[in-house]
Amino acid sequence: QVQLVESGGGLVQAGGSLRLSCAAAGRTFSSNAMGWFRQAPGKEREFVAVISWSGATTYYADSVKGRFTISRVNAKNTVYLQMNSLKPEDTAVYSCAAARTSVPRTDANEYTVWGQGTQVTVSS
Repeated sequence: QVQLVESGGGLVQAGGSLRLSCAAAGRTFSSNAMGWFRQAPGKEREFVAVISWSGATTYYADSVKGRFTISRVNAKNTVYLQMNSLKPEDTAVYSCAAARTSVPRTDANEYTVWGQGTQVTVSS
């Protein structure tokens, strides 16, 4: 069974940092672009960051640019999201997902495998 499992969420004060991990099981995603999305209560899911299969290309939402960094280690079948200078508005459930292809996309419809998500709460 193909799975993506996120970890690393939690409660942090504003200005703090967290590192999320997304581990794949059941198959390798080394040929797929991988993305992070988030959904806050009462809001729609939104794109956060994406990384190409090789790691050479990354895109970020304007709201997290300069604060978040996406990376991947294909040998470990794992994708990371380093989040610094966290703000209360970053509070959400963060999910990783595998794209259909190796090309990085920001549209959630381009992603076929999703993790369950991990809660990130930033207190003011």
